[in-house]
Amino acid sequence: MEFVKLSIQENVAVVTIDRPKSLNALNNQVYEEIIAHLEAVEANDQIKAVILTGAGSKAFAAGADIAQMVHQNAMEGRHLARLCHRSADLLETMRQVTIAAVNGYALGGGCELTLACDIRIAAENARFALPEVGLGIIPGGGGTQRLSRIIGVGRAKELIFTCDQIDAQEAWRIGLANHVVPQEELMDYCMAMAKKIASKASYAVSIAKSAINTSQNVDLPSGCTREQDLLGLLFATHDKQEGMEAFLERRAPHFTDF
Repeated sequence: MEFVKLSIQENVAVVTIDRPKSLNALNNQVYEEIIAHLEAVEANDQIKAVILTGAGSKAFAAGADIAQMVHQNAMEGRHLARLCHRSADLLETMRQVTIAAVNGYALGGGCELTLACDIRIAAENARFALPEVGLGIIPGGGGTQRLSRIIGVGRAKELIFTCDQIDAQEAWRIGLANHVVPQEELMDYCMAMAKKIASKASYAVSIAKSAINTSQNVDLPSGCTREQDLLGLLFATHDKQEGMEAFLERRAPHFTDF
């Protein structure tokens, strides 16, 4: 892969967008490489969590590559949107937990990738924005849909309509970032969180992720019914038995279901 790198540390995958000279701008090839890496990671039972970040110290991803978009027609723009959505959908629905390590600018498509992750950790120098309407387009990778679900409709409309950038502390205040940490501590913090999550029953974590995602699209009674069904399913697993026996025996559990 030319622009997106994959490294694996124990049971945590780190996917790095690696175009620092262009502030990790996103074009068709970058999205295709993100998709390829995420599909490979999802198929790997040894990987329990994924950290997505950008190379360098300035940007997570400073949006889509305008030098590419300026020459694209309607069909090509629609294809770009499909790649944006496929990348985001994988981050949102893959069985592993996904953590965005936001190490600088997360603009446009870069911001949309963070929105699709389960958890967002921002370095102190992080900046978030969806500037698309200032370019005559709209967010095309799920930004008009996910942002409002995370921070509320009113705030989402304001950010999208004004194109304003917000810093890491404001992102934390409105619920866009889970935590803000010094830039030099960002990857260690994300790795520690990923390993903590990976130490739990991974199949149960993946089922919990699915249940939480369902809650965003159904009414409360339907979501609670699904939760009951999923809990019943987990009672048939090895990890449920192992986890409860380990608790009663006062020992560390050895989870193996996924």
